[in-house]
Amino acid sequence: MSGKYKLLSNVYFLGMFATIGGMLFGFDISSMSGAVGTDQYQNYFNHPSSSLQGGIVASMPAGSFFGALMAGPLGDRISRRRTIMLASCIWIVGSIIQCASVGVGMLIVGRIINGIAVGLASMIVPVYQSEIAPKEIRGRIVSLQQWAITWGILIQYFIQYGCAYIKSNAAFRIPWGIQVVPGVILLAGISLFPYSPRWLADQDRWDEALEVLANLRAGGNKNDPTVQAEYKEIEEVIRFDRTQVARSYVELFRKPNLRKVFLGMTLQSWSQLTGMNVAMYYIVFIFQGAGYSGNANLQASSIQYVLNVVMTIPAILFIDRWGRRPVLLIGSTFMALWLFLIGGLMGKFGSPADLEGNSTTTWAIKDNPSASHAVIACSYLFVCSFAISWGPVSWTYPAEIYPLRIRSKAVSLSTASNWAFNFALAYAVPPLLQSIQYKTYYIFAAFCVAMTIHVFFMFPETKGRTLEEMEELFNSDIPAWKTQALPRSHLDQDIENIRHQNQMADGTIGAGAEKEEVVTPTGEKTEVSSQEGFPTALQTPVV
Repeated sequence: MSGKYKLLSNVYFLGMFATIGGMLFGFDISSMSGAVGTDQYQNYFNHPSSSLQGGIVASMPAGSFFGALMAGPLGDRISRRRTIMLASCIWIVGSIIQCASVGVGMLIVGRIINGIAVGLASMIVPVYQSEIAPKEIRGRIVSLQQWAITWGILIQYFIQYGCAYIKSNAAFRIPWGIQVVPGVILLAGISLFPYSPRWLADQDRWDEALEVLANLRAGGNKNDPTVQAEYKEIEEVIRFDRTQVARSYVELFRKPNLRKVFLGMTLQSWSQLTGMNVAMYYIVFIFQGAGYSGNANLQASSIQYVLNVVMTIPAILFIDRWGRRPVLLIGSTFMALWLFLIGGLMGKFGSPADLEGNSTTTWAIKDNPSASHAVIACSYLFVCSFAISWGPVSWTYPAEIYPLRIRSKAVSLSTASNWAFNFALAYAVPPLLQSIQYKTYYIFAAFCVAMTIHVFFMFPETKGRTLEEMEELFNSDIPAWKTQALPRSHLDQDIENIRHQNQMADGTIGAGAEKEEVVTPTGEKTEVSSQEGFPTALQTPVV
């Protein structure tokens, strides 16, 4: 196998490159958060009011909402890969229009088009990643989506920071124009990538599906037990799916799918209600409220963006070991703590403020460096808490819990929920900061408390399970808080079964091996044969 061929069959490379689609969202966040505080932007667009500025920022997530809904049927019809390519083309067009904006109207149009691209990519990239990744590292691969978003935020922020010193309209046009580059790279690269093996199988392109799966799992060896077991599982589930009701959006809202659809939609909604993306969009206003202005504000903001990148790394490395539930519960608990502290500090030490040219920040801490530093520290800790928890898991969980027949449409609804709340918050937060000031942080803190309770009682643990096993997990009567301790995946036993059969055929295992009884993940008992310390399942329940 050539080096190029190996690279295009490497799950880590495929998963990482595809996340350039997530990087587009990060670029957009920084392109606005860095621009809104510059004199060049404020003067050119005639000092937008808080409500108009909210509308400008919210136009992107508004477009993303529709893009995410479009991605569902597109992902099924034209494939996951081609949908990513389409998102790249739309992003390039939107970035050109935004860069060339001569007024607020044109800027909003460009941002809506960019938003459609981001909606498409943010929905379909995690689905593609989850369908190519083995269960042992699926969380790690899909978490790369969030890491790419943080990198997009960081890279574009420093581009924006450097351009802020340009004393002309180029201060915001250059960063907006540079956004074309990642779109071109994504379009060129993704055109060489393999299709999702599960999408191929669903299209009855079975030989291609087996070939892609063999390349991803075993260097092209179609007879490898791991490949054979996973291929068989995919085949059985697809055959079963075709005995069910016709595929449609109506099916999403019937039992047993309704519960999973609700969980995916609420998880993505909660990820916005943490207030994280609000903190990214309006970080300049938040730090102004803490008493920072000018270069001090920009430098403090850059630290927050760096922390966002760095603290996502532990989640990527350990999400498949820690599990989804503990990460979500601990993350939301700490986010609530930091938000309550920020609100309390600003309420205690702040006072009404009137900043020239800024109608949004009406409350700020003045002449109290200790309180200002404490607010900034809590803001940093809040970002760290999100980056290591809800950031990556909010993309991972919805992409893995649905059966193939509804996966694309269901993930499109959950992602659309993300963008609906992103839009609402992007539009509403400037007026909130203007009218109720520091109390805004209490609202988001209360949301974090509510989401902690919701996750504890309603969200099963999904780590270590194949995509095809999620139906059984969610349809069981096991309470969500007890799913962490369930036995291993069926797929492990299927692999051992095939390996045993191969060894029997090769004569490497004799007929006199001892047998022992084990309990399967469904609670059924089965006999296994062991010889020289190697246990092999002789009977595997069908999922």
